[in-house]
Amino acid sequence: MQIAALDHFVLTVQDIAKTCDFYQRVLGMQVITYGDNRTALHFGNQKINLHQFPSEIEPRAAQPIPGSADLCFLTDTPIKQVVAHLQQNNILIIEGPVQRTGAVHTIESVYFRDLDGNLIEVSNEIRA
Repeated sequence: MQIAALDHFVLTVQDIAKTCDFYQRVLGMQVITYGDNRTALHFGNQKINLHQFPSEIEPRAAQPIPGSADLCFLTDTPIKQVVAHLQQNNILIIEGPVQRTGAVHTIESVYFRDLDGNLIEVSNEIRA
């Protein structure tokens, strides 16, 4: 077996409505409802399913807890515009812009936290 892509992952959160507002307003993700009134954040060809702590949907991670994720998202928006957007939304930038090693290319990244304390990295690919 060889994995080809990531379809979705799950974030366990304290407040689904507030999480949706944050990810929609700050990261431009689309909020969708699917299945049995479940909520997800859609972007590109992927989605983030949201589980409400402490009543996560089964099956679930062995120890789901809000604020335990470290996520990196790629954007075509220039990183200077990302910084300005974060500042306009009163989001504290923890680090960056800094260069890092991405999955395929070198990336330029800024780091901040979402409402649950998850570390969010937003990056531009640097193509030589």
